[in-house]
Amino acid sequence: MQQTASLSNLALARQLWQQTWPMALGVMSLLGFQLVDSIFVARLGTASLAAQSFTFPLAFLIIGVQVGVGIAIAALISRSIGAGRQLEANRLGALVLVGGGLLQGGLVTVLWLVQTPVFTLLGASPEIQALIRPYWAVQLPAMWVGGVVYFGYSLFRAHGNTRFPGLMMVVTSLINMVLDPLLIFGIGDWQGFGLPGAALATLLAFAIGGVLLALSLRGKGWIQRDGMLRQMRESALPFFHIAGPAMISQLMPPLAAMLATALVARAGEEAVAAWGMASRLESFSIVLVLGMTMALPPWLGRCYGSNDWHTVQRLMKVGVTMVVGWQVLLGLVLAVLAGPLAAVLVETAPVQAYLTVLIRWLPPSYGLLGVCMLVVSASNALGWPMRAMLISFLRLFLCYLPLLWLGFKLGGFGGLALGAAFGNLMAGVMAWGMYRQALKGN
Repeated sequence: MQQTASLSNLALARQLWQQTWPMALGVMSLLGFQLVDSIFVARLGTASLAAQSFTFPLAFLIIGVQVGVGIAIAALISRSIGAGRQLEANRLGALVLVGGGLLQGGLVTVLWLVQTPVFTLLGASPEIQALIRPYWAVQLPAMWVGGVVYFGYSLFRAHGNTRFPGLMMVVTSLINMVLDPLLIFGIGDWQGFGLPGAALATLLAFAIGGVLLALSLRGKGWIQRDGMLRQMRESALPFFHIAGPAMISQLMPPLAAMLATALVARAGEEAVAAWGMASRLESFSIVLVLGMTMALPPWLGRCYGSNDWHTVQRLMKVGVTMVVGWQVLLGLVLAVLAGPLAAVLVETAPVQAYLTVLIRWLPPSYGLLGVCMLVVSASNALGWPMRAMLISFLRLFLCYLPLLWLGFKLGGFGGLALGAAFGNLMAGVMAWGMYRQALKGN
C-alpha cells in the first residue's frame, strides 16, 4: 500500500488501466458475442428478436445475483489478503464456488417454473411465449454454468489477477461466435435449431470455459476445503452484510428492466425488439465501466484492509476521470452514427427507426451512468453496502424510471429515450455527491 501511495496520479492511472484493460477486453468480448447473438437472431425475424428481448430482464436477474455474490466474495477475500490472512482467503474461495453454484441453481429452477406468468406480465403474447419456451429451456442451464465460471473468475480478481479472467472471456466469446451461426442457421442441408441454437452455443462456450478454469485453478492453492464449514460460520455475517445489499442492488436493475420493457411493449413488438437490441448495445458500449467495476474493488478492498483512505480517494478520482472522458467521447460518436449503425444491426425498417432514436439519445449519457456504477461498486468494497443499495435504488426508482415514464407520456417513444438519458445524468450527479458525503466519515 505504501508503494501505491507514493505513485503520481499519472502512474496510478497507468496501473489502474493495466488492471482494467484485461477485464474490459474480456467484458467487451463477452458482450460482443451477446450483441452478435442478437444480430443473428434478428435475421430470424422480428418475432424471434422480440422473444429473446423479453428474456433479458430475467437474464439480468440471474446476472444480478451472481454479481452480488461475486462482489461480496471479492471484497472479503481481498480484505483478508490485505490483512495478511491468506488461509482464510483460501477457505472463502471454496465457499464461493460451492455456495454460489447452489444459489444459482435454485434461482434458475424458480425462473423456469414461473416463466408463463412472468412473461405474460411483461406483455409477451402467446405466440411469442411459444418461441421463448424452447430457447429458455437451454438458456437457463447456460446461465447457471456461466455463473459458476464467473465465481471462479472472482477468485482470480480478488488475488489481483485480471488477465486470466479477461483472456477466458475472450476465448469463450470466440467459441460462441463460431457456434452461433452454425447452431442457429445450420450448415448444408441441416437448417439448425433456430432461436434455441443461440442458447446452445452459449451453453457449450461456457462449459468449455469451465473446464479451462478448473484446470487453471489446480495448483493455485486458492481453494482450501479444510475448515470450510467453520469459515462459513465465521464469515456468514460479514458475507451477508455485503452480499445482501449487493444482491438487492444488483436485482433492482432487472426489476427496472421488467417495468421498462412492459412500458415499451405498449408501443408494439418492433419497439420491444429495438429496446432489446439497444440494451445489448448499451452493455457493449460501457465495457470500460464494467471492466473497472471488476478491477477496482479488489484494489480498494486491499486499501480498506490496510486503512489507506488517501489512496482510495486518488483511485476513485482517477477512475471517474477515465470513465467520464471515454464514455462522453464514445457516446457522441455513436449519436452521430445512429442511423447507419441501426441499419447494420437490424434489417426491419420500423425497428431501425426505433433503434436510431435510442442510439441518438442514450450513449452520450453513459458517462455519468458509469460514475454511478463505479460508486456503487466501490461502496461495496469500502464497507458501505447499505449506501450502495440506496444509490442503486435512487438511480432506478427516483431518477431513471420516473423520467422514462414521464418522457413516454409527454413525447412517446422519443420522449422515453430522452427521459432515460436525463435519468442517467441525474443518477451520476447524485451518486458522486453521496460518495463524497461518505468520505467525510473516514
